[in-house]
Amino acid sequence: MRHDRFHGRVGGAGRGCDRPGCQEAGEFRAPGPRGSSFDGPGDYRWFCLDHVREFNAGYDWFEGMTQEEILRAQSPVHGWERETRAFSPTAGIDSAPRWADFADPLEAISARARARRPAQRKDGRAVTPDERKALDVLGLPLDSDRSMLRSRYSALVREYHPDRNGGDRSFEKQLQKVVEAYQLLRKAAAFA
Repeated sequence: MRHDRFHGRVGGAGRGCDRPGCQEAGEFRAPGPRGSSFDGPGDYRWFCLDHVREFNAGYDWFEGMTQEEILRAQSPVHGWERETRAFSPTAGIDSAPRWADFADPLEAISARARARRPAQRKDGRAVTPDERKALDVLGLPLDSDRSMLRSRYSALVREYHPDRNGGDRSFEKQLQKVVEAYQLLRKAAAFA
């Protein structure tokens, strides 16, 4: 691929200009009939310098947009409406630390970071924060094995299921949390 003083020129590909009747080399890429999407980059047309200039002069980026979509796209903050995780007040962590619980502010910050870091079991396997929360839901220690997981799950299902409580549905949310926690942990590498 060779570039020269014209930005975007791609020479040496041996393709012709897509403008009907033009015999020049197609060295400049222009958007094609199918735009880029999750399926891929889309189609392109290749033109010579004169015809890509002509194409660019008549190209309307806003074609097919409503008035509201055009105004939104022209806004200087378009695409910045949502806070990214790094700039959100919580930085993606559930809640702020209770500063009064710590003598040193750095200890509070360190405690927040440790809460998001994977923990190590005695056998050396890592347990993610989500897996730790699931273990808490089931009331199991970090070093539980698969048999402990299965027996605790069975006991909690028997305890919370409406069929075991005379049709009482007051424990449905807790039962749902138990089932979700078990589904997460049974597929986890730490319990393989």
